[in-house]
Amino acid sequence: MEIDEQRHTAEQTVRALVQRSHRGPEDLALVTDRRRPVPGPGEYLVRVGAAGVNFADVMQTRGTYGGGPRAPYVAGFEAAGEIVGAGSGIESPLPLGTHVVGTGPGAFAQYMTMPAAGALPVPSGWSDAEALGLVLNWATALAALKPLGGVEAGDAVLVHAAAGGVGQAAVRLARHYGARVIATASPAKHDTVRALGADGVLDGARPDLAEEIIRLTGGVDLVLESVGRVTFAASLRVAKSFTGRVVVFGAASGDAHLSTRDLVFTHQVQVKGLHIGALATAAPSVYRSLLVELEALIAQGVYPPGTPQVHPLAEGPAVLRQLEAGRTRGKHALDPWR
Repeated sequence: MEIDEQRHTAEQTVRALVQRSHRGPEDLALVTDRRRPVPGPGEYLVRVGAAGVNFADVMQTRGTYGGGPRAPYVAGFEAAGEIVGAGSGIESPLPLGTHVVGTGPGAFAQYMTMPAAGALPVPSGWSDAEALGLVLNWATALAALKPLGGVEAGDAVLVHAAAGGVGQAAVRLARHYGARVIATASPAKHDTVRALGADGVLDGARPDLAEEIIRLTGGVDLVLESVGRVTFAASLRVAKSFTGRVVVFGAASGDAHLSTRDLVFTHQVQVKGLHIGALATAAPSVYRSLLVELEALIAQGVYPPGTPQVHPLAEGPAVLRQLEAGRTRGKHALDPWR
């Protein structure tokens, strides 16, 4: 059956978004004759129902994402959909027809391959689109808050880019764990962030950002830093000396720099790096504990079904341009069948 499936899939073509250079989203093009992928050992073949759009996709289009693919390549790496084929060597494989969410190469296409080890069943009653973010946005937010950030009830937590996919999850989770949340977002997105339960929302670009946060909190216990150059200096300044933690998992506005001299003489804080894929590989027991906790949060209703804005596949380049320019809020997704 596996040989027949592979022979059949090799004869098929699919719609996909192909990144042709590293000049950015403008060189992301829709094609209709891409060969349908074949699952290798340890992989599922997934009929993509919805593909998640992430800032990492923008970085990949410009060749700045560490370990990212080299052009030309089928773009995208997060998706949810139906298992329609499987390669060899999968331990306890899920049945064909199971809907899963996970990551893998070439998600901006009608079919993709997905490593079975990282594929999770879509929660019962949820659509494919509603499950997007489970293994990336929510897992990243939870990892930043709990195993790395050590959040406790009563902590003051600063969440940057709080209107984005990870940011919204982080605000919800930090409030659930009893923290006081100060968030940053562009002014047009403040109402969105307040509705999530943030205690205060500030413009991350204001020149007196650090002073205002210190005025409101006296210093924060934990900073979730994903913006980089624009906010990093403020993040270091507002974290409490010695006990304050700054978890860094993005640099949307560009790289920021920190020297050993800074850490010794100016900012005596704990700085921790986070990449959820690397964590899953290097510390699988920690990653599994995150997934177990996320399942419990879903059951409790703390983690509700996602509400991404779903766009036709051809609109992918425009969505990435908007994301790069900071003009989006919440989760965005592509439907490769539209």
